[in-house]
Amino acid sequence: MPEGSRNVEVHGHRGCRGLLPENTVPAFLKATELGCHWLELDVVLNAEGQVVVSHEPWMDHRICLDPNGQRIDSLRERDHNIQLMTQAEVMRYDCGSLPHPDFPQQVNSRQHKPLLREVVDSVRRFAAERGLRVPRFNVEVKSEPELYHTHQPTPDRYTGAVLGELRALGIDKDCLVQSFDPAVLNAVHALAPEVATALLVDNADGAEANLARIAYRPAVYSPAKELVTPELLALLRARGIGIAVWTVNDTADMRRFIGMGVDGIITDYPDRLLGLLR
Repeated sequence: MPEGSRNVEVHGHRGCRGLLPENTVPAFLKATELGCHWLELDVVLNAEGQVVVSHEPWMDHRICLDPNGQRIDSLRERDHNIQLMTQAEVMRYDCGSLPHPDFPQQVNSRQHKPLLREVVDSVRRFAAERGLRVPRFNVEVKSEPELYHTHQPTPDRYTGAVLGELRALGIDKDCLVQSFDPAVLNAVHALAPEVATALLVDNADGAEANLARIAYRPAVYSPAKELVTPELLALLRARGIGIAVWTVNDTADMRRFIGMGVDGIITDYPDRLLGLLR
């Protein structure tokens, strides 16, 4: 077993996007069956203020068909605005049948974008029926400042809705809330300092600059795999901050990060990573 592997936790990215359609109930059930420690998922809000599991606050033309089963025009996809839809309207879109060009192993079927509640309830029921461990939830609040008011609420209202649902589901004290948007993380910490958070990073500004953008110390720093160095790991260890690397799909990279002793690896292929760790 590679050095450090006993401590590495596996985060199934959007469930297990390499195997099944992303952010769908079957993907999360498969990731649970495989033995993932965490289910990584993305959330937005619908017109009813409910928390919907979706990577974009609209219907992505690459993975979704409209209610008539037709392809969505890439130039008009943002018009399919989830914030303006009821959940009944959201569920009329098929976001599982289209083959994904980046994931040839993905097994496709008609699927809808579920509510967070549907995902959590389904995972709990599935795990109980099979005697499996219930994974923890790594919940990414999708947020971009240029989309405030058009496709998402402002951070305070947005995070208030998400935190309310996490509390209602009883997972608020045993989950991770992550975001690229410092305003979202600051709002989460102000409203619920007991909730663990992760700062997602995809820039080369450095950890010092990125951490200075939030008003507190997060539990986890979550950089793109290209940004991870021994120096970064040492800095985070010195500050008592964990590190979860994304999105790691190549087994050679998995071995490298296991050897470095990172705390978590986010992957579209949790089966590969779990195989290495076992």
